[in-house]
Amino acid sequence: MRLIVADPGHFHAALLQKDMYPSLESRVAVYAPLGRDVLDYLARIALFNSRSDNPTHWDLDVHLSAHPMAELLRGRPGEIVVFTGKNRGKIDRIVSAIEAGLHVLADKPWIITSSDMPKLERALALADEKQVAAYDIMTERYEVTSELQREFVNDPAVFGALEQGSASEPAVQARSVHNLMKVVAGVPLRRPSWFFDIAAYGEGLADVGTHVADLVQWTAFPDQAIDYRTDIDMIEGRRWPLTLSPEQFAQVTGEKRDAPLDYYCNNSVHYTLRGVHVKLEIVWQWQAEPGAGDVYEAAFRGSRARAEIRQGEAERHIPELYIVPRAGLRDEAFAATQYRIAALRSRWPGLAAIESGDALRIAIPAQFRVGHEAHFGQVATRFFDYVTSPQSMPAWERPNMLAKYCVSTKGVDLGVRGEL
Repeated sequence: MRLIVADPGHFHAALLQKDMYPSLESRVAVYAPLGRDVLDYLARIALFNSRSDNPTHWDLDVHLSAHPMAELLRGRPGEIVVFTGKNRGKIDRIVSAIEAGLHVLADKPWIITSSDMPKLERALALADEKQVAAYDIMTERYEVTSELQREFVNDPAVFGALEQGSASEPAVQARSVHNLMKVVAGVPLRRPSWFFDIAAYGEGLADVGTHVADLVQWTAFPDQAIDYRTDIDMIEGRRWPLTLSPEQFAQVTGEKRDAPLDYYCNNSVHYTLRGVHVKLEIVWQWQAEPGAGDVYEAAFRGSRARAEIRQGEAERHIPELYIVPRAGLRDEAFAATQYRIAALRSRWPGLAAIESGDALRIAIPAQFRVGHEAHFGQVATRFFDYVTSPQSMPAWERPNMLAKYCVSTKGVDLGVRGEL
């Protein structure tokens, strides 16, 4: 199969090519306008090709044009098109690619406003009609702590039944923290100035919040189709800015700015999912403290125990999973957890449970902590299976994509309305 990369405006495009794939030709067509975005992408691919340890051997056929999408559709030098970067209008490019019979692997988010939900529905319906695979890059499903949290939340002997919770005490709470300044694939990250235009890129909930909304429904209702019209009730949202000084803006973009920037990238949202109260918080900060990085923490409350991913100082800023029994159920929950651990070792050899106060910490062997960048290859490999056999994509994937984008876009709407 042959890959086409369309206007790689985000470093995620390059991370998909950090390794080679047996199912892909090494020659990749790239369509983009001339500018720093495509030059950054080419530089990262060159680094992957020239590294001493397991170098890649990508051969790039680069087409520079002011109208890359038109050139791409005219040339069609492959079967699979990758979209990353500029989020406003991404769904229109996705629809055009699907109409042309191309398979689509697109970075989140596909849409950043709730008014584009009909376009998302059209894209997914078209993919069915054309019998092509259309998939967004949900890397966080491949984080081992999230995979294990899903296992324990759905073990009645350990977790019990998922509670409904309330507005003041949601049954599911999740928090995601990202950093503007970071190192990716060994290179300090430069972000394009349009990244800070929320009309072009979206607020935090509309962008990285799609991962969190996805993990909630993927964990709480595994392999089940969510109907966003009947299963989700949006209740409350809030937004607030991260203020960047002109010096910080110049450092992260390489471009000059005369005044501080109020970057509206922070959101919280409260909603119910099949009656279960859920609260999400999406936060961007300037830079992580030494030794730390991006953070994902999540707690699911069951009738017998809580399953919590924590990533604080006590965890050395590494995500860890804890099982916290309800009062009076400690011995039963500990025994059930140990029993489940024994069964899970067939997939994760060396997995263990260690007492940590009133909780059990799930001890995860180092070989399963592959890191965020490796998850892109895992998603791509799964997607290539769907390209080979589009009907093999689980039936719940497409309705659940609509569900998570309902949460991410309508949650932003609630935050904006709350300020009026």
